[in-house]
Amino acid sequence: MRFPCPGREGPGVGRVVAVATLPRGSTHPQPLPFRKGSKSDLAIANELHKSYDAPHIGGSAALARLFGVGMGALVKDGLAETGARATVARSLPRAKPKFRAWWMKQLIAWHWISAAVSLASMLLFAITGITLNHAASIAATPVVMTGKATVPPRLMRLLAAPHAADAPLPDAIAANIAPQLHLDARGRPAEWSDEDVYVAMPGPGRDAWISIARATGVATSEITNRGWIAWVNDLHKGRNTGALWFWFIDLFAAACVLFSLTGLLLLQLHARRRPLTWPLVALSLALPLILAVVFIH
Repeated sequence: MRFPCPGREGPGVGRVVAVATLPRGSTHPQPLPFRKGSKSDLAIANELHKSYDAPHIGGSAALARLFGVGMGALVKDGLAETGARATVARSLPRAKPKFRAWWMKQLIAWHWISAAVSLASMLLFAITGITLNHAASIAATPVVMTGKATVPPRLMRLLAAPHAADAPLPDAIAANIAPQLHLDARGRPAEWSDEDVYVAMPGPGRDAWISIARATGVATSEITNRGWIAWVNDLHKGRNTGALWFWFIDLFAAACVLFSLTGLLLLQLHARRRPLTWPLVALSLALPLILAVVFIH
């Protein structure tokens, strides 16, 4: 016989028609199992039996045993739709907290930003750390250059005038002797005595000075270059590099601290799946500490 299943058009006008011949009385001796977490096929059959007056079918239990787990598919647009939605909702995995995903995204973003900003400088400081550690074994031949100039008579009165002990060399005198000595002493503090004026002009990888006799106006200079390795080593130490490099080192150090802290927090988030995380972190802390306490006196 034909058994109409309800569709969206209303009862009695179904889109799926099941054809079955059912015996009266008892039916299949081994009923198929019900689907876990959803409306059972037997309940669906009972509702169908109430909706459609078909006592000759032989009972709703017989219909449920016949169709088994296929009943839900036949009536998915009808009575089983609610049960199917509930089953899907219960079977979906629980979503992770949104805060954890946001926190992970922020850590990754700041980690790669700080790494990109400090990458070149980090390589520079790592390499110069090696050259500083082996400075005694790296041969370097200093190059010394000397110069001589004379202050013109019209400017001698500036040398004879009284000055503070650390006053800079007058700009007119410094500009006049700079081309001959290849050193510009303008704005640099000087050491004034009764005999001469001494201006120290050290820089990264070099030493330089100017000395001017106050009585005669004769100026002498000396420049000692110690090579490019000494230059990068002084950049590492911040020796005689000026105010701009001083602040650059501070900003670079802050970027390195940010890089390290975000890396530590990322390690904490992934440590559950990586058992060696914390032993390696502990080793990175313990190894230099043991070397410093036990072997350095």
